[in-house]
Amino acid sequence: MAWDPAALPDAHDRTVVITGGNSGVGYFTGEQLAGAGARVVLACRDPERAEAAVSAIRRRVPRARVEATPLDVTDRRSVDAQAAILLERGKVDALVLNAGMVHPPRERRTDASGNELVLATNVLGHFRLVARVLPLLEATVGARVVTLGSLATRLSRLRLDDLQLERAYTSWRAYAGSKIAAQVFGFELERRLRAAGSGVTSIVVHPGYSTSGRTPGVRGVNEPTRATRFVDNLQAAWSQGKDHGAWAPVRAVLDPDITGGDYLGPVGRTKGLPTHARPTRSSRSPRTGALLWPLLEAAADQPFPVS
Repeated sequence: MAWDPAALPDAHDRTVVITGGNSGVGYFTGEQLAGAGARVVLACRDPERAEAAVSAIRRRVPRARVEATPLDVTDRRSVDAQAAILLERGKVDALVLNAGMVHPPRERRTDASGNELVLATNVLGHFRLVARVLPLLEATVGARVVTLGSLATRLSRLRLDDLQLERAYTSWRAYAGSKIAAQVFGFELERRLRAAGSGVTSIVVHPGYSTSGRTPGVRGVNEPTRATRFVDNLQAAWSQGKDHGAWAPVRAVLDPDITGGDYLGPVGRTKGLPTHARPTRSSRSPRTGALLWPLLEAAADQPFPVS
């Protein structure tokens, strides 16, 4: 069905938590949802950047209901503390798993728990968070988990026998592999929720090819240099701004016709209005999902039964 990002459904009864919502696609997801009336919670690692994002949304969206809360997805103590805070809310309608590392280090690095840093940032912290707040989502009628995937999933493969890339690390493998794992997690979560008869749904989206230089300038949030704008605009035929990249997660949160297991992305694959897309076979594979789940449980040190 057609979707108009300029005419969003009323969302005054929704509370939406967005991880890493202080910049990029996450920020514009928050801004657009706030414009539709939702109460938006930006769960971010850097408190100064989080407050800058909150201030920007309040400047740009009259009467916006937006706040920041601390979350470092690479720190288990931070994840657990935020999960406890969210459980006290009593209601969260959508949890958008947006936080991520887009530019991985050239050399392999690990977090404090010994996990490869890109995997920890893009997948493991979210896995642990969702596992811990699932009771809250179950208590909210129609709650949704929205996972941010990537077009990069089409250009690599998931190494289940070397998930932490201890034998063959490159920055590209780290990023693409983590995004494949994120999509596999989102689809496997949906299968387990359905098997358990849950009312929570899991949706996976990708933002196309969204760049800073094609994104509107927002003080304290997105301030690309002239050089960045020049280079990014050379790619205008196949790229879009991060504000347009946010259309897919916003639709996943708000569209009543979207169901669990759906995959959304730009109609032109790299740019355009958000529509149903086709994920890679490996991302959707039940076998891959079943194999990956216990690996994530072990790496995140988080049992995650869905029942």
